[in-house]
Amino acid sequence: MIRCLLVDDELYAREALAELLVEEADIDIIGQCSNAVEAIQMINREKPDLVFLDIQMPRITGMELIAMLAPEQMPRIVFVTAYDEFAVKAFDNHAFDYLLKPVDEKRLQQTLEKVRRDLTPQVLTPVMPLHLLHLPCYCGNKLKIIAVKDVEFAFSDLSGVHIATTKEQVHTELTLKVLEEKTPLLRCHRQYLVSPSAIAEIEVLETGAEVTTHSGAKVPVSRRFLKPLKQAFGFN
Repeated sequence: MIRCLLVDDELYAREALAELLVEEADIDIIGQCSNAVEAIQMINREKPDLVFLDIQMPRITGMELIAMLAPEQMPRIVFVTAYDEFAVKAFDNHAFDYLLKPVDEKRLQQTLEKVRRDLTPQVLTPVMPLHLLHLPCYCGNKLKIIAVKDVEFAFSDLSGVHIATTKEQVHTELTLKVLEEKTPLLRCHRQYLVSPSAIAEIEVLETGAEVTTHSGAKVPVSRRFLKPLKQAFGFN
């Protein structure tokens, strides 16, 4: 079975596509999402084979969502859009395929046949944008969109990856690797990233160092990352 996820902020568009897919014996629709935050959680948790993804969604677009995923875990992405120019951009960003709205049944069949022929896992290169402006997060049952400029530091522990601002601490499905590669956050420890703009001082210790942020938070710096962190501010 091809495990499939539908992501579109328009309920009618999701239902129309689902009606076409439900007729396919080898397609298993494992869920539907109305926004990028829900989609990232489900993609990371369920690891679908195929994602039909709307390009134009509020706050976090389909293109941005894909940039938030680790390339080695990338499912086959079929972008769904109402505009030809976005379809061209989708291919520029290594989409598996694209469909124009309203989805034509014959064109959908071509896409599904292409998926069926593709029996080997697909490793895709990261897509634009290279730098994220917003991070999908959650706190309890609340979904939150955190602006990258508001992040002081990020860290991981046994319960997952956490984002800290001056006002709150929330959880995210993004990995520290993705945050390091696609935001200005700097690696300061195996389990910590820190925002350069949040650093008030760096105290050098025998075992490494400790960053104090402008809000007074303390962030550990390991010996391995102390030199590149200092060099980022012009210190030897």
